[in-house]
Parts: sequence; structure tokens; C-alpha cells
Amino acid sequence: MIPALFTSLKNYNRHQFTSDLMAGVIVGIVALPLAIAFGIASGVTPEKGIITAIVAGLLISVFGGSKVQIGGPTGAFIVIIAGIIQQYGMQGLTIATLMAGGFLILFGLLHLGTIIKYIPYPIIVGFTSGIAVTIFTTQIKDLLGMSIAEVPSDFIEKWICYARNMAAVDWWSAGVGIVSVCVIALTPRLTKKIPGSLVAIVLMTVVALLLKNYAGVTTIETIGDRFSISSQLPGAQVPELSWMTVKSLVAPALTIAVLGAIESLLSATVADGVIGDHHNSNTELVAQGIANLATPLFGGIPATGAIARTMTNINNGGKTPVAGIVHAVVLLLIFLFLMPLAQYIPMACLAGVLVMVSYGMCGWRSFLSIMKNPKSDVTVLLITFFLTIIFDLTVAIEVGLICACLLFMRRMAETSDVKIISQEIDPSKEDSDFQMGNLEHLTIPNGVEVYEINGPYYFGVGNRFEEIMGALHKKRPKVRIIRMRKVPFVDSTGIHNLTNLCLMSQKEGIQIVLSGVNPQVNAVLQKAGFNQLVGEENICSHINIALERAKELI
Repeated sequence: MIPALFTSLKNYNRHQFTSDLMAGVIVGIVALPLAIAFGIASGVTPEKGIITAIVAGLLISVFGGSKVQIGGPTGAFIVIIAGIIQQYGMQGLTIATLMAGGFLILFGLLHLGTIIKYIPYPIIVGFTSGIAVTIFTTQIKDLLGMSIAEVPSDFIEKWICYARNMAAVDWWSAGVGIVSVCVIALTPRLTKKIPGSLVAIVLMTVVALLLKNYAGVTTIETIGDRFSISSQLPGAQVPELSWMTVKSLVAPALTIAVLGAIESLLSATVADGVIGDHHNSNTELVAQGIANLATPLFGGIPATGAIARTMTNINNGGKTPVAGIVHAVVLLLIFLFLMPLAQYIPMACLAGVLVMVSYGMCGWRSFLSIMKNPKSDVTVLLITFFLTIIFDLTVAIEVGLICACLLFMRRMAETSDVKIISQEIDPSKEDSDFQMGNLEHLTIPNGVEVYEINGPYYFGVGNRFEEIMGALHKKRPKVRIIRMRKVPFVDSTGIHNLTNLCLMSQKEGIQIVLSGVNPQVNAVLQKAGFNQLVGEENICSHINIALERAKELI
């Protein structure tokens, strides 16, 4: 697992450095308002958001498996971070992030990068849309400048609280927030080089200062009114660990790790499609783990690959991880020399930035397109979406995955069936398994029953034989032939079912004969000792051999 930086530097030249330098400077400027907004929305101070972008952005670029991935704090973590801080405090968040970093490194070392990509798309869209709605909901207070002492944490109670306190709206702050949203939305129509969030922050900060100094408007709350701004780099601090704390934070840490893995790999995959490259998913997971081990030591919050900043990097000419390193250096310089200016940024403007972030996250087009898909996909989507909003992301992912797995098993069970072949077998309807040269219809002798399994023989099909045989009310046969030519694999439940069927049949004086067993399935049956139970001579390679064996037995 060699980081992309090392391979990229082999043929590195001046032209690539110029492109990376320009892209890194622009991405660093774009990342500044987002880092501040994500930090505040997560329940920590603005500088912690920037520190996360600096440390994580640097480490993800140095050790990552993608050439253009930009790492840092993202909107997806806002809800999780706020919940952890509310329940366990800042130290709990630090420990959970450290644990998540360890999990991510473990995911990478165990080569789980490709497996994580197979999380069902409806779950991803469901929790992403749910997070977007939750972020939007949390920003209403600041967007409208509402003077509410304490906003409930519950989603429904939040909206009830907003409805009851509409009289508390500060219209100057609301104007700043709404204009910020409009500026961010309209800026891309004028220029794609300068991010709308930066334009809105600069413009609204100037407007707020002018209103305060020349119009006497003092009700527009700024970052400085709520936080004390510091531009000093914090020293590394290791939190005190106890077994009880670690045990209680396993679930939140796993949620951070899984969400970080999903988001970073999705971002890297999208980037691959744009630049025509292939990232190393396991190396990327290790880099994400290293970043999340380091950032909390400096007071940072969880980080992952950020798709918006990654696309900004690509669109502005970023070629290698050097652009990501430059972006981190630019943020560091801004933090050291310009951070005190952040105190003048209106909170309503930052809320406007996050409202647009939530709109970009919601993926309403994907949501609506999945609603046209099969009912099972719609069910998983809606369950994950509403659980994310009403409860939390951990519950949503867990229940969503369980539902997706159950529905998948149901679909698999529907693709496998057991059927009865009566009287004769038509060779014109057979496939290459029928290759013994006899093209005449094969007649099934009296006293013989032929069953055929189509599809994998696993726990979803385990009881079909008993159901089918229980529905048959006729004279007991002397031989039961089970055709398994279309069985690609068999699991332990299938073996258990076959064993029970064989034992039950032996008690009734009925012999089981298997037909068309492929080498892989036969190896599994041999390992389980089934061949000794049924007899090697009763496991046949073709149906006509099995019928000949049945004639011998009767």
C-alpha cells in the first residue's frame, strides 16, 4: 500500500507543481469558510474546524491512495459530533475520534476498502439526505437570528420550538442569512473560480460592520460575540483513557469510522471518474485513520475526504497530492495571521453557508429516482432517511443495513427454487449438462421422484423440500433423485437440510441420489461427511447416470 504522493513524485515536473500550487491556494481559500462553519455547527470553536482542515488535510494528502483527494471536516459529521459532545463531552469526542482512526486503519489493513463500497446505494442516499435535513434544521435559529435560550435536540421538537418563537426573529440577521444564501447560489453563474461561500462571507461581514458602525444596528450576532478567537496552535494532548469510557464509545466511534470510510471512498471514486485514474481504497482508509488519530490530539474533530473540495481541486488543475499539501499550508498561514478577522463574520452568514451545504448534500434528484425503483429499495431508503432525522445516524445505518440484508436474502430466495420433474425429461430443454449422447426422452421409472434445485442452496431455500414433499399426497417412492446441476454453492444450512432429508428418507426406506453436483459443491459435501452418509456411488455426474443408478436400486 504505497501512498499516491510517492508514486506521483517519480516523474514530477515544474508544470505539475505550478498547477498544484494554484489549485492548492484556491482550495485552501474555499476550505476556510467551510472549516469555520463545520466547526461551529458541530459544537466546537471555529479554530478547531480550521485545525482539523490543516492537520487532516496534510496527512490525507501525504498518506492517501488518491492523487486529488482533499480531506478535512465535512457536513456529514456535524450531527454525530454534536450528539457525542452533548452526551460525552469534548473528551468523549476526542476518544471516539481516536478510536475511529484505529478502526479505519484496521479496515485498510484488512483490505475492507472494496467491501465498504458495496453498502447499498439507498442507505447512502437515505442517511445523506437525512443528515442534510438535520443540518438545515439546526441552522434555522442562526439563519433567522432567533433569540432562543435553548433549542431542543429532538428534530420534531426543534420545529415546534421555531414555530412558537417566530416573534423572536431578528430581521436584520434574517436578511443577512437570506442574502448569503442567494449570493452563494448565484455566484457560480458569474464565476466558477471564486467560491460563493467566500464571496458571501466577505460581503456580509462588510455589510454587518457598516450597519453596526454607521446605522446603529447591533443585533446581528457575529462569531466574536459567541466565541473568543485564538490564532495560537495548540499543543498535542493525549486524553485520559478508561475502559468504561472506551466501551461506551465503541458505537459512536464505529459510526464515525464507517461514515468516514464511505464518504472518503465515494469522493475518491467520483474523482477517479473525472481524472480517469484509480485510487487505492485500502491505502486511502489507512490515511483517513492516521488523520483521525492525529487531529483529536490537537483539539480537532473527525475528518474525511470532502467531495466538494476535491472537485474544486480537480477543476482548478490539481494533479497530485502536492495540491492537498499546499491547501493545508495556505490554511495554516491564514490561521496564524488572519484568524482574528473571523470574529466579525455574522453567524447568520455562516448559517447560510451551511444551508447551501445541506442543499448540496440532500441529493433530492437521487432520492426521487430511487422512489421509482422496486419497493424494497424504497423501503430501505425511507427507513434510513426517517431514522436519521428522528433518532440518529448510528441507528439509521444499523437498521438500514439489516433491512437491506433481509430484503436481499428474500430476493435471493426468490431466485432459487425447487421443482418436481414428473414422468420424463425432455433433452431439448436441457443445457450442456446433458451430454451423454442419448437424445431420447428420459423416462422416470415408477418408484422414482426427481427434484431439481435451481440457484444457490442456502438457508433461504432450506425448507423447500419439506414443504414440497409435505404437499405431495401419493405413494412413497423408493428413490429420490436431487438434481443439483444449477447449484453454484451450498452453505451449512443447505448441508444440514440435505442431511436431514437423507436421514428421514432412510427411515422411510427411500434412497437419495444426487445428480450433476459440481466440483465445488461436491468438495463442500465431502468435507461435511455427507458423501459417507448417502454413499459415493449415489453421487452421479449426470441425470442419465442417476436414472440408471435408480433403476438398479429399485
